[in-house]
Amino acid sequence: MAQESKVARLNKAEEQRPSRSFWRDALDFILRDRLTIFAISVLLVFTLICVIMPVVFENVLNLDVNSTSIPNRFKQPGESGYPLGTDQLGRDQFLRLIYGGRVSLTIAYLASLITVFIGISLGLLAGYYGRQVDDLISWAINTLSAIPPLFLLLIASAVWAPSTEVLVIVLAALGWVGTSRLVRGEVLSLKERDYVLAARALGASDLRILVSHILPNVFSIVMVTMTIIAGNLILIESGLSYLGVGIQPPTPTWGNMLTDSRSYFVSGVHLVFTPGILIMITVLCFYLVGDGLRDALDPRRYQQ
Repeated sequence: MAQESKVARLNKAEEQRPSRSFWRDALDFILRDRLTIFAISVLLVFTLICVIMPVVFENVLNLDVNSTSIPNRFKQPGESGYPLGTDQLGRDQFLRLIYGGRVSLTIAYLASLITVFIGISLGLLAGYYGRQVDDLISWAINTLSAIPPLFLLLIASAVWAPSTEVLVIVLAALGWVGTSRLVRGEVLSLKERDYVLAARALGASDLRILVSHILPNVFSIVMVTMTIIAGNLILIESGLSYLGVGIQPPTPTWGNMLTDSRSYFVSGVHLVFTPGILIMITVLCFYLVGDGLRDALDPRRYQQ
């Protein structure tokens, strides 16, 4: 009798417990993950500094990031009022790192968003409709995968000046292939699920099925992919700057600042370490956020 009473109380307590959505459970998991929260905080601080400080420098302090001073070249950090020293032309390294961070983070955020948007759109269409649509999109994916990205980047840099806008468009146009493959594979599985078949039987349009029933189930995977893509894009921009097809000076980016500093390792070692450390920290934080999202958005974690 006592055992039955205990079971009844447990059942009643279970019934009174408020229902929790998958996204609420994922958010609670992220809030408990200190490493992921720390990585998000670092990225948020870097982003706010790189967005706000250039406006203050230009409009309030009237500072020019490209202002040169040959007598002050190769100043060490903290010397003559320069917190991070100066470069080979006497330009303030601190100012250039902030302006360079604005460009590098802009490329990372915008190019990853455009990449994911194109990848999701084409992946949904290819996986859901199949047949000729799938063949056409798969042909585009295979064709772009077969062409060396560096070859296309060299052509783009020869035709257009490698500005921030051009680099964002080119990187997004070349980077959506992996995301599209991933989404297409998920859609091929999801479109045969019972809830999709039920929605189709009730007369739901293809657009409604894609947006309301399939997209939410692939969105979690795409969020993880987007953070990894953003980190990779910063490394790609640095590599392109090293090859001479990235954004050209005097416009600063962390990549071309690191590339320019390789010739002054002896006379200005601080020019090597500061952009390199910022690239390392930023990319590492993007990867940590992606790893935390992968754990938080794993449905198997909440089925135990």
